[in-house]
Amino acid sequence: MTLPVAAVEKHLAALRACERCPRMHRPVVVGRPKASRVLLVGQAPGDKEPKLCRPFAWTAGKTLFKWFAEAPGWTEDEVRDRIYFAAVCRCFPGKRPEGGDRVPAPDEIANCSVWLEREFALLQPLLVLPVGKLAISQFLGERPLVETIGRSFRIDYRGHAADCIPLPHPSGASPWHRMEPGRTLLREALARVAAHAAIKKSVSSA
Repeated sequence: MTLPVAAVEKHLAALRACERCPRMHRPVVVGRPKASRVLLVGQAPGDKEPKLCRPFAWTAGKTLFKWFAEAPGWTEDEVRDRIYFAAVCRCFPGKRPEGGDRVPAPDEIANCSVWLEREFALLQPLLVLPVGKLAISQFLGERPLVETIGRSFRIDYRGHAADCIPLPHPSGASPWHRMEPGRTLLREALARVAAHAAIKKSVSSA
């Protein structure tokens, strides 16, 4: 499949104009207009991403791109050029009164799932990389990380089949990926990502 980048740009233009969720803080955060068969799905932007105009732009992003530097050995720029960045929700949800970012509400997740469904139809991804529990649950349901990270799953999302390799959230607030068994399971997950045919093909088509 050869998808014109113009089709992706048109989709992103419509996404940027979205005003479905009044409690969300605009602007909508989107990645580069890449016609990639690899789809990375995060949770939602933090408060820095809208200002810096790109997903995973702050602390969690530094950790995420460090993982990709280990396997498959890509720089941040190469990752952003070779993978399409999506998310469960594309706007910053705001802060909780007790501190920390607010978790998107079910209605907000449902509203934004329309965009993810369109991206599956548009890009027809061969590989999906959900990052963190909220993203993983959209494809695999609620399940412990120890039974999820380090494995590959075959999924069917709204009629579109793809391989799914979940990754833990790279947040500094979560120690899971820095201690066992998380550390070992993360390495196994990254090895699976690096070995996937869609990853290898993304290099030749970049």
